[in-house]
Amino acid sequence: MKFILIFGLAISFVFLSFQITGIPYSAVHITDHFDFSSYSEIIPGSSESIKMVPVPGGTFVMGSANDEPDRNANEGPRQLVKVDSFWMGAYEITWDQFQQFMNANLKNKSLKVKGKEIELDAVTSPTPEYIDMSFGMGREGGYPVVNITNYAAIMFAKWLYLKTGHFYRLPTEAEWEYACRAGTTTAYYFGDDSSKLRNYAWFKDNTKDGYSKVGQKKPNALGLYDMLGNVAEWTMDQFERDYFAQLKGNPANNPWFKPTKLYPRSVRGGSWMDKAGNLRCAARMGSSSKWKQLDPQIPKSLWWLTSAPFVGFRLVRPKNTPSINEIKKYWTDKMEDY
Repeated sequence: MKFILIFGLAISFVFLSFQITGIPYSAVHITDHFDFSSYSEIIPGSSESIKMVPVPGGTFVMGSANDEPDRNANEGPRQLVKVDSFWMGAYEITWDQFQQFMNANLKNKSLKVKGKEIELDAVTSPTPEYIDMSFGMGREGGYPVVNITNYAAIMFAKWLYLKTGHFYRLPTEAEWEYACRAGTTTAYYFGDDSSKLRNYAWFKDNTKDGYSKVGQKKPNALGLYDMLGNVAEWTMDQFERDYFAQLKGNPANNPWFKPTKLYPRSVRGGSWMDKAGNLRCAARMGSSSKWKQLDPQIPKSLWWLTSAPFVGFRLVRPKNTPSINEIKKYWTDKMEDY
């Protein structure tokens, strides 16, 4: 599928039309002009910043084709999905950035929005690591944070909202795949040829010693680095094997399956430990209790995994900030793990 990317005051994707289940439509239809731009969010009180890249909203084909190599049944049947505009972190969150949260003094629990003081539910910082959760793969200088729970990632986003007044959260599965594809319909965002993957991702064939510093490989067309490989990334969704069967509408509008149980949660992108087929844009994975199997505590840690040195995260920020009541829906309750 050929496409043309035009950057300037506006961005658009132009595609050939094709058919799925006999219904013709364009692969991607961008509904929002490029009237917002990249920026860097400085974490107050530190020298750390998070680069955010605009992702114009639109409609896309989510999932994989039936004949895509290495396809799993939970990747379809393909559906039209609509997502609103958002910014996404250009890079995975690093240990340097997450350390600011670990060191945070969380006495202030209120936030001023448009001159109004808003009380937030409790924001707590992570408990200390009982071992080095980087497993010696590197911490300072731009290495991705790993071995953190979905809850820890959500709380980091909540803390950043408290610090900056900008609403950050994890991406939904739909937002993640939309941003990863960046207008493409192929297995990878650079095409279908997996032999080219080493130019875009760290995975089993080109690294054996662990994760790498973020941003060392080529980005996708939106300027997002390491969407495939390096570390897999948490999303906001419960992992549903029949995800596509549960989608409603054509297109489905901003789907999100809010978690109601601790396991499994949806993880995307594949990691340095995976083979190429697990790094496809449509590839899906659910979290497992085995990722905490070495935790000696009862209940197990809310914050740390013990056996997932391949899982991290990146953030999104909706272009249109939701109401405080809508925002609170994304702060999922903590769930004890026995």
